[in-house]
Amino acid sequence: MKKTIILIAIVAIVSTVFAQEKEKEEAYQFTDTKVLAATPVKNQYRSGTCWTFATASFIESELLRMNKGESDISEMFFVRNAYHDHAIGYVRFHGKINFTSGAEGWDVMDVVKKYGLATEQAYPGLEYGEDLHMHGEMDQVLKSFVDGVIENKNKKLSPVWIKAFDGILDAYLGAYPYRFDVDGKSWSPESFRDNLGFDPDNYIALTSFTHQPSYTSYVFESPDNWSYGSVYNLPLDEMIETIDQAIKNGYSVAWAADVSEQGFNHRKGIAIIPDEKTEEMDGLEQAKWEEMSDREKKQTIYSLEHYVPEMKITPEIRQEAFDNYETTDDHLMHIIGTATDNHGNKYYKVKNSWGTEGSKYEGYFYASESYVRYKTMSIMVNKDALPKGLRGKLNLK
Repeated sequence: MKKTIILIAIVAIVSTVFAQEKEKEEAYQFTDTKVLAATPVKNQYRSGTCWTFATASFIESELLRMNKGESDISEMFFVRNAYHDHAIGYVRFHGKINFTSGAEGWDVMDVVKKYGLATEQAYPGLEYGEDLHMHGEMDQVLKSFVDGVIENKNKKLSPVWIKAFDGILDAYLGAYPYRFDVDGKSWSPESFRDNLGFDPDNYIALTSFTHQPSYTSYVFESPDNWSYGSVYNLPLDEMIETIDQAIKNGYSVAWAADVSEQGFNHRKGIAIIPDEKTEEMDGLEQAKWEEMSDREKKQTIYSLEHYVPEMKITPEIRQEAFDNYETTDDHLMHIIGTATDNHGNKYYKVKNSWGTEGSKYEGYFYASESYVRYKTMSIMVNKDALPKGLRGKLNLK
């Protein structure tokens, strides 16, 4: 009898522990509702080049949608050309604009338009003996170089300074790929772009803030927007509608957002905006929840081990976070689908560029609609993906 009681107790304890672990695992479960074709996840590693990885992924998905086959586009080709243009602008502005490794998705489109496209095989950009991208030294050397040009101790700019700058890029990223082979044929970057039929003018950048008039374009206010690119401003609901309609109709979305929120957890594959004022916690006894200090409640909320209701995001809340620098231009990613969680909430499936290791969904994560409403800086889509009627509101051809 005693052994039986002990056995029952052990079973009860094991069952409780198992139930608790199961609860933790099932706090957020996702079911994909629409997933678009995408190429394999890459790793930007120790480089500030999310903008090129996300937009290259976006272009690769567009080529798949266009039935052009699977392409492996060179991210470093965009870095090389954007750095060249960035240096010229920085010197012309006497160093009064930002000069870092950061940029925007439209800078990639500018490179495609001016210089073309290259394959990863033609231009991997790893001349410095590493297998993954490490740009700390290169970024610092390039910044020091252009600062030296601006200091101008010769009292006159040398006509060869940009050639010297490009020489640094050659050393770190490799000689410019003026010609390369694909499937036994030789291409220039321009002819490769044209053969694929990819037109960068088919794409549009959008955002949603209240300090600018709706349905007008303006120069996007971000330190990384060194090229002074413009975005079209939409009401918040229409920006979300644009994302939803694009995915529904087979068009993916390049997504620039802030990922510094505590509710963003790449390892667990989720990005949410929990309501810190929630009066109860799913899976916890109410009495236990009420006895917790504010600090303990916050730790429990952001452990993401229990389901938490999210904040309702309004245009005013979103604008305030932007105005207070709580929402900044942190990261560019690629939205390739939609999903729901086990509580019926809508999410977006996001392809990241941090490799596949150490993340629950092998380089992907799920961002809630609340997160996207709150933390989106800008999006880029094919103009054909715009909801019916929006083209007219934006006066687009």
